Amino acid sequence: MRHRNAGRKLGRTSAHRTAMFANMMAALIKHEQIKTTLPKAKELRPVMEKLVTLSRRGPTDLHARRQALAQVRDAVQVRKLFDIIGPRYADRPGGYTRVLKAGFRFGDNAEMAFIEFVDRDVDAKGLDSGPTGAEETADSEA
Repeated sequence: MRHRNAGRKLGRTSAHRTAMFANMMAALIKHEQIKTTLPKAKELRPVMEKLVTLSRRGPTDLHARRQALAQVRDAVQVRKLFDIIGPRYADRPGGYTRVLKAGFRFGDNAEMAFIEFVDRDVDAKGLDSGPTGAEETADSEA
């Protein structure tokens, strides 16, 4: 019987799931929109909503910051969560993220989705995500 065993296992061990969600939360805070499979996005959404609710307690609440750091494991992203994202949703009573379906993946036909913040900063998408072709051409021209 599966009484009180909510949530998808996603074909991973519990430690792998925890680490995966920590990485996905850090990426979502950093870029404010990520593309993943639909089941992962649906599982990530309530966890992220609780983190944003935690961040609404303010940047001076040390206990809330430590609770968030225990889940996200990235101090820079927790700082952004408490300094930028928390105050952005201070007047919103919930529903900070949305899941948008994005078709099917070419290789295995997995259903894909975007998970994003509702009032996201469009310029944060792809920020500091590694080298791009534009940077390489600018360096070669100089």
